[in-house]
Amino acid sequence: MRKPRKEFSKTILRAVAAATVVIVVFSFALMWRTGDTSPLAYIIPGIFTELSAATGFYFWKAKAENEIKLDTIRRQKELRQSYVNAAVSYLGCKESDGSHKKIIDLYNSHKPLARNYAVKYTDSWCATFVSAMAIKTGLTDIIPTECGCGQMIQLFQKLGAWVENDAYRPSTGDVIFYDWDDNGVGDDTGWPEHVGIVVSVSGNTIKIIEGNKSDSVSYREIAVNGRYIRGYGVPKYSSKATSAGSGSGNGGGLKYSKGDIVNFTGSKHYASANATSGPSCKAGKAKVTDTAEGTKHPYHLIAVNGSGSTVYGWVNASDIAGASTTAASGSITEGKTVKVKSSATKYATGQTIPSWVKSRKYTVQKIDGDRALLKEITSWVKISDLELA
Repeated sequence: MRKPRKEFSKTILRAVAAATVVIVVFSFALMWRTGDTSPLAYIIPGIFTELSAATGFYFWKAKAENEIKLDTIRRQKELRQSYVNAAVSYLGCKESDGSHKKIIDLYNSHKPLARNYAVKYTDSWCATFVSAMAIKTGLTDIIPTECGCGQMIQLFQKLGAWVENDAYRPSTGDVIFYDWDDNGVGDDTGWPEHVGIVVSVSGNTIKIIEGNKSDSVSYREIAVNGRYIRGYGVPKYSSKATSAGSGSGNGGGLKYSKGDIVNFTGSKHYASANATSGPSCKAGKAKVTDTAEGTKHPYHLIAVNGSGSTVYGWVNASDIAGASTTAASGSITEGKTVKVKSSATKYATGQTIPSWVKSRKYTVQKIDGDRALLKEITSWVKISDLELA
């Protein structure tokens, strides 16, 4: 647990006050023994001068420390809200029209995968949704990625970020777990079947956004200390708020930015920006897909197809040597409007491309190596099969 930050201003004020008391006591004791009161002529003005200077310094320093506190609190709120906002942006995605697939694609894009398992479109995806939003907002170092609810609880426990108390009053951005077998008596300790993200708490009502709720992303409301609450994952947003980066773009102190193509020279990648150990991988050309300034491994890289590299995770800044800011896909980049070439026959995932797909315009939502995710149809297409519209 992080130790509370000592307030230097209060330390100084206490020291000055203590020194003043010692001087006054010593002076009066000396005057009592000698009967000489003349020292009062310079002791009293000196004390007032000393206290005045110390008080002025205290208020100046306290103001600066208070500004740091307020900025940290503000950043925590921003991080919590950014996590919720990401989840809300997927509201209404559902299995019936396939729009939930982009959530699963986002989860599967984050390597290494938990337990080396790639989630299928037909799997339950509530924990996948919670994890995908952490990936999207660059919070995977404080919100563990998992596709299983029970396993996610275990990871929160390892991070020291688990609250077993059902009566806990959560905050925006906390993660709530459910056990549908809860009998409502005492704190439930059963195996969890569902999970969601706390949007807000008003009075005694918790508002939650969940993936795979009736096969869609939708809201739920439940009472504080209500039945079926298994417990809470409470991400340590404070640890992120005190670091410079927030996981989006370049925070100003990093050399490379999201979208840069770099030469990765290392031999390890990590599951999160502050992980202590990670698997081996091969060096080569890679794309910067995320940054987290102030962390152990501030760059998230994905190997460029054909470069020989196998990197897919967070890496050390010292393991990057040189960069080209030109995207690997050339003129087709995220946000561009494109069309599928008439010669294209297969999606990047192997399915046949229908003829009607080739007559429309699409927005590139994401670039991953040699393929692009088209926003309007939530499908991966080879970049070689695309042209600017």
